[in-house]
Amino acid sequence: MKVEVQIDPGLDGPEIILRAPMPTAEVEELARKLRESALPGPFTVYAEREAVRVSRAMVLRFYAEDKGVFCQTAKGVFTARQRLYELEEELAGTKFVRVSNSEIVNLDRVAALDLTLAGTIKMTLEGGTVCWVSRRYVKKIKQALEV
Repeated sequence: MKVEVQIDPGLDGPEIILRAPMPTAEVEELARKLRESALPGPFTVYAEREAVRVSRAMVLRFYAEDKGVFCQTAKGVFTARQRLYELEEELAGTKFVRVSNSEIVNLDRVAALDLTLAGTIKMTLEGGTVCWVSRRYVKKIKQALEV
């Protein structure tokens, strides 16, 4: 693999162009890692009046309930101040995938998948939390999982 660095004072910020003769798993993985490294660090979520920093790897899911957005980790459930669509935009290109209108799941924390005869997918996350993939998101999940 050839790596080249070019300095251009006319740019507003760093720009990475990944060129390859054909799409491969290695190229896709490298692109995913580059996108993730460009993302901001941990999330700031809230427990009562206390702000808590939660790393992306700790997050099981984000979900909307009772007009609020929550972040579930193995250590508990916290309040997020962002809307789900904002989180979805921020997490685009990572292992976080929207599975329904009210839920975004970290695919790295999925323990089991159960594909039912009705065409829906039951996701069991680490710790036993169960999520259901809406039919309109099934195709997107299968692409993300490369099924």
